[in-house]
Amino acid sequence: MGFCSCLELHPWPLPRDFRHPFTFSIRLKSPSTISFTYSPQQFTSVSASSSSSVSTISPSSIRKLSADFTQDQLLNTLRREKDETSALQLFDWALKQPGFRPSLSIYEEVLCKLGNVGKFDSIRGVLDDMKRSRCVVVEGIFFVLIESYAKFGLYDEAIGVLDIMEQEFALKPHTFTFNLLLNVLVDGNKLRLVETVHSLMTSKGVKPDVSTFNILIKALCKAHQIRPAILMMEEMTTFGLVPDEKTYTTIMQGYIEEGNFKGALRTRDQMIAAQCPSTNITINVLINGYCKEGKIAEALNFVEEMTSKGFPPDQFTYNTLINGLCKAGYLNHAMEVLDIMLQEGFDPDIYSYNTLISGLCNLSKIEEAMEVLNLMLSKNCSPNTVTYNTIISTMCKDDQVEEATELARVLASKGVLPDVCTFNSLIQGLCLSNKYEIAMDLFRDMHNQGCQPDEFTYNMLIDCLCSRGQLDEALSLLKQMESSGCARSVITYNTLIDGFCKNNKIEEAEEIFDQMEVQGVSRNVRTYNTLIHGLSKRRRMDEVTHLMDQMIMEGFKPNKFTYNSLLAHYCRAGDVKKAADIVQTMTSNGCEPDVVTYGTLINGMCKAGRIKVATKLLRSIKMNGMVMAPQAYNPILGALFNRKSTDEAMRLFREMEQQGDPPDSVSYLTVFRGLCSGGGPISEAVDFVIEMTDKGHIPEFSSFFMLAEGLCALSMEDTLVKLVERIMKMAKVSESEATMIMGFLKIRKFQDALLTLEGVLNSRKPRKGYGKNTKVKDLLNLAIGFK
Repeated sequence: MGFCSCLELHPWPLPRDFRHPFTFSIRLKSPSTISFTYSPQQFTSVSASSSSSVSTISPSSIRKLSADFTQDQLLNTLRREKDETSALQLFDWALKQPGFRPSLSIYEEVLCKLGNVGKFDSIRGVLDDMKRSRCVVVEGIFFVLIESYAKFGLYDEAIGVLDIMEQEFALKPHTFTFNLLLNVLVDGNKLRLVETVHSLMTSKGVKPDVSTFNILIKALCKAHQIRPAILMMEEMTTFGLVPDEKTYTTIMQGYIEEGNFKGALRTRDQMIAAQCPSTNITINVLINGYCKEGKIAEALNFVEEMTSKGFPPDQFTYNTLINGLCKAGYLNHAMEVLDIMLQEGFDPDIYSYNTLISGLCNLSKIEEAMEVLNLMLSKNCSPNTVTYNTIISTMCKDDQVEEATELARVLASKGVLPDVCTFNSLIQGLCLSNKYEIAMDLFRDMHNQGCQPDEFTYNMLIDCLCSRGQLDEALSLLKQMESSGCARSVITYNTLIDGFCKNNKIEEAEEIFDQMEVQGVSRNVRTYNTLIHGLSKRRRMDEVTHLMDQMIMEGFKPNKFTYNSLLAHYCRAGDVKKAADIVQTMTSNGCEPDVVTYGTLINGMCKAGRIKVATKLLRSIKMNGMVMAPQAYNPILGALFNRKSTDEAMRLFREMEQQGDPPDSVSYLTVFRGLCSGGGPISEAVDFVIEMTDKGHIPEFSSFFMLAEGLCALSMEDTLVKLVERIMKMAKVSESEATMIMGFLKIRKFQDALLTLEGVLNSRKPRKGYGKNTKVKDLLNLAIGFK
């Protein structure tokens, strides 16, 4: 079975490591000043096509060579020369010396140095000189070229080395050369080229060996083609080859990546039956499989079993266990494994520590993460950017921006370059803390110091500006984003459209919507839903209808969020019949109504005074098994209390507690307000205050004033004092504030006491701003399809 016939191609993006040396100095014009200073040693990056930028040859390199230098002396000098350009110039100087003919080792050293920095034009010149000098060339010299081209992603050129070997140097590539080429192509995820090279290998009659099959099997497993990989393994026998440990282990790993751990265990049984010896490599792959399945106990038992059979755990074993335990949430056990690792004489590496720190940060255990960081430093294991970014990001999410800033200073002082992720975490933390001005200062310094903001940076700041109503500044940032060459995605435009709609600037939102087509940015369902919702709130239903038609023409199907926006409009307008028609249309189009749909419809019915119909709808929905949210109950509760149907309202509230989602703060506010104004027994309102405070809800003070007046009129001041004490305890009022409030109560200045308590509680409410009340914001966005 040929490789070509069984490989289904899949794109495999290459990971890229971007680094940007810069002087990191941030000075912000605010009391919360951030100031880092770090000046890393500059380095030169040479592109794949660059052959310019020639520097002067190091005089010291030449002085070390006498006029009658030997081949070994030149070779040693070249190896010590760290600057590739100087090495090439030294080589050129040597070529001009009388009677000098470079050895193959010298050519190889020069080619390695040039290939390391991608000076392929210069490499071409060296190859030409090799041909002119009639140097006896061996196949291995071209391995340098293949690896160098692959390093810079020049895979077609790497394949072209085969032609250079045959046509220019009359060398026939053998199995090892093809294996090397196949392997770099697989590692580079260039699976179509793997197919091409394998076909070429077959056509030239080059016999595959075990390594060839292992590489092809690895390619198939990468393409999620496990069955063809197994058939490829079975084909080995037709060439007189026997699968080795790498063959079996590669297929095991393929099964594990597919989530089929049983398949991996079956392959291991085949390996044992074939009497193929195994090493820690196979065992570690299986341990990783157990951990990925969440079978931590089985993983530990397997380690114990293998240890008893003479396979001692190695560094990778411990790291795999630590990673598995962290992902499963067993942080304490992961720390124990780290201790065992240290006791066994293994030094945890950057992966060990980063895994633990990531696991702790996922649980917001920042102090413990800092302890691991300190342990890491004490063991002379240098943290990297990933280490710091993990902790900084968690600190910012936990509103510890100042601590995160201090850690960023440490990052710089330790010689670890802060990258765009570091800046993004700090900027996000500042935005969430409503410190927008400082965030913009940091953004400007980030840009000025050579660290290019990415799409996430711009989108965060644009979202922040839109939430603050600073729409002109948001548009200005969009233009800056364009001029800097940063790609603008549908997320950027959706954020802007949402911001303009929420600020009642629908015309501008429509302009941005049209601009997307001009800029070649594809719209998505959220784009349409955002604008439809904005137009619906402005009662521009003709445009909504046109937009929905356009949405369908572009291949997008209206979803529940689209229909819920229309439903909300008709409910606000009191057109219950039209609202019911929307629900019917929604259902007939295969879009099932959800809790938000029914909650909106029930709310509209209550506003239209059709409480009985709303109640009947609620009960029919419940009978169909849908658990209703408080938003569906609250409008009916309010309407019943307004009609003084207190008993019926309380029955519905108790039914909600037992059969629906737990009542929310609005539910408690509605019931308490109804009990206080409904003329019912005052004791019922008192009992409800106790009940709602037990559930963590503070009474609404306008209603509580009414209750207080009733208690005072009935000479029940002691009950009022006990309720105030209860509220203060639940709200954790400070001792000085409590003393002041109790002082007013003792001298019977009840109104002053309540006003003071209300002021204290109001002062603790978070101010409106970017990132505050995010849970409520998320729920609102969810209701209209923005998330």
